[in-house]
Amino acid sequence: MAKNTSSSAFRKIDIDQYNEDNFREDEAEQSIPAGPDEGEVCKYVDALKHVLTNAPIGTSNQQVKDNALALTLKVLLAIKSAQIEDAVANLSVDDIDILMKYIYRGFEYPSEGSSGHLLLWHEKAYNIGGSGSIVRVLSDRMKV
Repeated sequence: MAKNTSSSAFRKIDIDQYNEDNFREDEAEQSIPAGPDEGEVCKYVDALKHVLTNAPIGTSNQQVKDNALALTLKVLLAIKSAQIEDAVANLSVDDIDILMKYIYRGFEYPSEGSSGHLLLWHEKAYNIGGSGSIVRVLSDRMKV
């Protein structure tokens, strides 16, 4: 025997939301990620070239050097692992030396997940610059 509850809560459920025929295409398109934008990757590589060519090596103002380090590390960490080799291949020998200076400086102030990414940068820069780049960076008196 069924009970009579006199509850009308079931009448407030919208059953049309469960109907498969009410598919909305615009909602489905928003949930699919578009993937990386090639333009943004190029922007990061250009930004890397810019920060390396404008490195404040000759200045004695530590605040300027720290700001440049923060910006360079932000750019280095923003470039994906797959694009590191291409980014390093487009740099000059002097830029690779400055990149090595920033990599070593980044090792001094590690953040969450930065050390592994900087090791990748070091490997790719070493493949192009060789051990001469490391010797030049460690023996240079002008720090970044």
